[in-house]
Amino acid sequence: MAILLTGSLVISALTITTVLGCGVMPPGQATSRNFTVAGFSLTVSMAYSDMVDVRTQVPGIATSSDAAQTFVLRLVMQTVFDVLERQGRSAGLPDALIAAILGQLTVQISYEALECKKATVNHTDPTRPFPGEMDKLPHCIVFGNTVSALCTAVPANGNCDLSKNENIITVPSNHMSISGALKITNVVMANWSREMWQNVVNRAVQILASGPFGSHFFSAYAAVS
Repeated sequence: MAILLTGSLVISALTITTVLGCGVMPPGQATSRNFTVAGFSLTVSMAYSDMVDVRTQVPGIATSSDAAQTFVLRLVMQTVFDVLERQGRSAGLPDALIAAILGQLTVQISYEALECKKATVNHTDPTRPFPGEMDKLPHCIVFGNTVSALCTAVPANGNCDLSKNENIITVPSNHMSISGALKITNVVMANWSREMWQNVVNRAVQILASGPFGSHFFSAYAAVS
């Protein structure tokens, strides 16, 4: 019920925009809403490696931290814009006006991409330990297109053993959260409540969960402040 109510508020605000036009706030002024997205699993596109052997083993991995961060930015930005485009069309707004309104919204993200110096891919026999290397950490354990854990083994402390969970750690939390900000200069959207933006971001996460990376985002959730 709450989601439906908030959705109608978003449509109402977009309808008001057709009357007021796509007015912009005074130069240098903008409203900002911060958000976080968490609860996802780590697609290899959100990690990176500059090691040729890792990139051969994991074709979808990003080639640099910047590339991984750009992937995340585009993913989040496109889904937020998709939500607002759908709301605008539901309100009967012409595409040109929707485009102008979206031009008054900037999506910024902060994300710490995981570097993989070594990769063990699709290790199908969990009872068979595998070694690590001193100079090849972080050592990413990849199944399919997901970085599922890290191997912390080095010659001094033995092997990584999935069956016993020895020298295995989960992906650190700093790689499992996306922080961002919505910078708004449109005079109408600048006055939207936190609840209205929460609805937008919730719907964006729903789009992620039904898209090409849905298996990674089906349990994701978002919070707006």
